[in-house]
Amino acid sequence: MLTLDHITKRYGNITALDDISLTVKAGEFFGLLGPNGAGKSTIMSLVAGLRTSDSGSILIDGRPLSANDSSARASLGLVPQSIALYVELSAEENLRLFGALYGLRGKLLSSRVDEALEAMKLADRRHDQVKTFSGGMQRRLNLVAALLHRPKLLLCDEPSVGVDPQSRNAIFDFLEARAREGLTVIYSTHYMEEATRLCSRIGIIDHGKILALGTLEELLTKLPFEEEIRFADNPEITALTAQLAKSGELSTIDGIHRFRPAPNYKLSKFFGLTESLALPPCLFTSQRPTLEALFLHLTGRNLRE
Repeated sequence: MLTLDHITKRYGNITALDDISLTVKAGEFFGLLGPNGAGKSTIMSLVAGLRTSDSGSILIDGRPLSANDSSARASLGLVPQSIALYVELSAEENLRLFGALYGLRGKLLSSRVDEALEAMKLADRRHDQVKTFSGGMQRRLNLVAALLHRPKLLLCDEPSVGVDPQSRNAIFDFLEARAREGLTVIYSTHYMEEATRLCSRIGIIDHGKILALGTLEELLTKLPFEEEIRFADNPEITALTAQLAKSGELSTIDGIHRFRPAPNYKLSKFFGLTESLALPPCLFTSQRPTLEALFLHLTGRNLRE
C-alpha cells in the first residue's frame, strides 16, 4: 500500500529524514513511534503530498506520488496533528464541505455524513458550531472527515493529543473496527500504550532514522530477558549470585538483585541452579521487557524540546 524508497528530507542544516526506506502492506495497522522531533510528522506530510522530499520516491497503492499528479493521493485520508476544521461552521457543514471536496454529492454525501456523525456519537450536535465542541469532540469529527471518501490508506498524525479518555477510547475502537474491514492505517505517536494496543507492526524512529522495525514480539526480543531476585542476602543467595555473575549482568539496588542473562543463556539453567540450592520459586519474579524500555534504550533518556 505504501513504499518509501530512500527518502531524505532536510530543513536547512537539519536532516529530518535520513535515507529512510519503508514498506507498509495493505490492511496493516502500522505505528510510527518516536519522541518529539524524530521525523514522524515529516513522513506524514511527505506521504500526504504537503511537502516534497529532497531525494527518494514514494509509491501509494502502486502509484508514484508526485507534485504534478495528485491521483495517488485520492487513495488516502489524513488526520493531521492540528485540528483541521472550520470552527464557525457546524459539524454537519464541515463534513458536507470536506465530502464535496472529495467529490461526493447528493444522497451518497448525505448518507456518509449521517454515518460519520453516528459513528462518533455526534449526531445530536450536528447543527452546533464546532467552536462549541470540546477538544475530544473536535478530534472525533476530524477523524471521520478524513474517511468520508473511503480511502484505502489513512494517515493519523498523533490524533489523540489532548483528548479525554472517553474520546481516546472511542477513536481507538473506531480505528480498530476500520482496520478489521481492511483499511490500512499509519499511526504516529509517542505513547507506548497506543502503539501496543493498536499496531500490528511498529517502527521506532529517531533523528530521522528507523532504529527498529517489527511486530511487538519481534521488537521485545531486542532487549534481554530480566530475572529479579527479591529477597535479602543469605548464604544460599551468595552462592547463587556468585554463579549468576559469570553468566550475565548482575546488579543490586536497595537489597533487590537483578540478573540480566547473556544472550545465549538458557533460563532452564537458572532455574536448575535455584533448585540445587533449595530456593523456592516464590522468591523470584520474572520481568518481561517492555516497549517503553526498548524505546528508551534506543532513543535515550534525555529530555526533548
